[in-house]
Amino acid sequence: MTYYGASELARSFRTVRKNTLVIAEEIPEEHYGFRPTPESRSVGEILAHIVVAARGSYQGHAARKITTFIGIDFPTLIRERLEQEKQLSTASKAQLLEKLRTDGENWGAFLGTVPEEELAIIIPFPEPAVPPAKSRFELLLSVKEHEMHHRAQLMVFQRLLGLVPHLTRDRQALMGPPPSRTH
Repeated sequence: MTYYGASELARSFRTVRKNTLVIAEEIPEEHYGFRPTPESRSVGEILAHIVVAARGSYQGHAARKITTFIGIDFPTLIRERLEQEKQLSTASKAQLLEKLRTDGENWGAFLGTVPEEELAIIIPFPEPAVPPAKSRFELLLSVKEHEMHHRAQLMVFQRLLGLVPHLTRDRQALMGPPPSRTH
């Protein structure tokens, strides 16, 4: 049986955050306002969104130790987080990087300490949520999954800006460039 617990979750989150930081560092600050379409988030807005979303999970799981989502005023919570993202998205590159580093270290440290019995706690959601409940483990894992989703967006942005993402460069250094595409 394969076991994936708190220490594995912390390690894998730290890897994801390290890769997000490399991308954030490699995109020049003058491109933090870049957005591929008018409706898309900009580079800076995506980074602010990653910080605020993970910080919200930290507050809920590490600080408050939530046991239910029933009774939470989600519309107000979302408006508050969108306002936090808006304020943070105007921060300098250095400030965003520092928030990513500090908050990432805090989240990773927390993840590594969550006891197995805490990971197994089932947290209910209000109707009409589907599924109606999730384990704390799944909710903690979703922070990493969420960041990976937005990191993938940033990697596409890098390509649109003429940059080669570091993970691609690393693979090419290991395996050589892919065969040229003729179609």
